[in-house]
Amino acid sequence: MKAIAVYPGRKDSVHLADLPTPSLDEIAHGRGVLVRLLRCGVDGTDKEINAAEYGVAPDGFDFLTIGHENFGRVEAIGSNVTEFSPGDYVVATVRRKGSSIYDQIGTYDMTTDEVYFERGVSRRHGYLTEYYVDHPEYIVKVPDGLRDIAVIAEPLSVAEKGIIQAYEIQRRLKVWQPRKAAVVGSGTIGLLATLILRLRGVEVTAFARTPKPYLNSELMEAIGARYVSTRDMSVRDAAQTFGPFDLIYEATGFAPIVFEAMEALGKNGVLVLASVTGGDQMVEVPAARINLEFVLGNKVMVGTVNGNREYFEAAIRDLAMAEAQYPGWAARLLTHPVQGLDNYRQLIETLTSGNNVIKAYCEIAPLDAPATFDPGTGVATARA
Repeated sequence: MKAIAVYPGRKDSVHLADLPTPSLDEIAHGRGVLVRLLRCGVDGTDKEINAAEYGVAPDGFDFLTIGHENFGRVEAIGSNVTEFSPGDYVVATVRRKGSSIYDQIGTYDMTTDEVYFERGVSRRHGYLTEYYVDHPEYIVKVPDGLRDIAVIAEPLSVAEKGIIQAYEIQRRLKVWQPRKAAVVGSGTIGLLATLILRLRGVEVTAFARTPKPYLNSELMEAIGARYVSTRDMSVRDAAQTFGPFDLIYEATGFAPIVFEAMEALGKNGVLVLASVTGGDQMVEVPAARINLEFVLGNKVMVGTVNGNREYFEAAIRDLAMAEAQYPGWAARLLTHPVQGLDNYRQLIETLTSGNNVIKAYCEIAPLDAPATFDPGTGVATARA
């Protein structure tokens, strides 16, 4: 079957690869779930893997199938699967079990292992292909009514984790209830973090460099957030006007902004860092004052990456709530569809074009595509 893949470590090596079509018996004890991919989003992670910044192929392969923002439909189930039925819409988590104690209890995203397993990123093939087989532990059901927007469940789960973790940390304060939050960055993760906070009734000030109006600022304001261009007002100065900020969610990919956010954080506040940054950027900061205010203000800064099943389930719940409270808003994030795995070059070029792309995604198969599972062989028949 077809797959969009790269040769890890080789720049701009994206190509169309061939993978064996999976079968149910790859999962032991009759617990296999065969899923046909319908859509798969791409993001900065895929761009960086294609740029040879990171990425590791699975054992036995010299290529890695990319793509982690998946959405599909169950084609067939093993004899001991009770959680799903053929025809169910689903999304799958990304991290897989390692050896640490955190992996053993299902919090794979908190692993302490140096070697980790992540579909489409590290040592496991991703979802820019036609089918996958996996264990029910890693698969989350999607209501039929969300099928048009469910491809954003994975990035939404990333934002969910950061915000849920902030609330979990602040249980130490017994009565902590954030009233004002800042979201720094207006890309997909920033937009989704803003959505989650607005659904919780939090006043949100969103920051990005681009002056409004443009689509991202319009989307922020459509759900009741305040949009501020950092060309007009710094995060630090905005905290004096619109703060103090009880929670700041950073999703810019620009490391120096972190230190400005540290200064803008209110007492008893939490700063959540979601950007994966590279390079060697340097910045001069008022270190003594920041340290003093963190100590005297009982402030917290925490990093967050990926998400386990809990956060995918939260993402599906909030997608449903968003459709009820802000009908049609989530669909506006799906700005750049690309038809078919054969158009892999267009998919990557769209991702890197910078032309107001919020979410580029591959339409792998129609949402109502007919089943192709052959019960006689136990495998799916990949379409040409």
